Amino acid sequence: MRFLFILFVIIPIVEITVLIQVGQAIGAWYTVGLVLLSAFIGVNMLRYQSLATLGRAQERLSRNEVPGQEMVEGIVLAVGGALLITPGFVTDIMGFSCLIPPVRQAFVRLLLSRFTVIAASGTAQGGFQQSGPGAGEPPTRDGDVIEGEVIDRTENKD
Repeated sequence: MRFLFILFVIIPIVEITVLIQVGQAIGAWYTVGLVLLSAFIGVNMLRYQSLATLGRAQERLSRNEVPGQEMVEGIVLAVGGALLITPGFVTDIMGFSCLIPPVRQAFVRLLLSRFTVIAASGTAQGGFQQSGPGAGEPPTRDGDVIEGEVIDRTENKD
């Protein structure tokens, strides 16, 4: 609940305050220009970083590995992109920080340290190794385990 309060009340108040102060210092049109310029640069950086992350994910998939880090990086990039297209300088700083690879990877490590992801596959055809309670080895961390099932729909298409 506190997070939503910060997200919807505090951040817009801070953004409006910063925009007013910058507008008073350099002028309203220059402030609008800076906001548009930062959005344009951010979207182009986002495109480049997203393609690089997608390439790494495809490479890991071709080696039959789960691209877990790349998936989380994609989420961080999406959040960064949303922050960049939101008008304001504070959200632009947060959005640009999501696009800087070392900072983004620190966010990903923080997120991955808080959650346990266990991939389970009922078949070896998928290329993923089965792990978890049903696979003969215990999960790597204590916590909730969500079991799943893979269904191959291509087998019954005769």
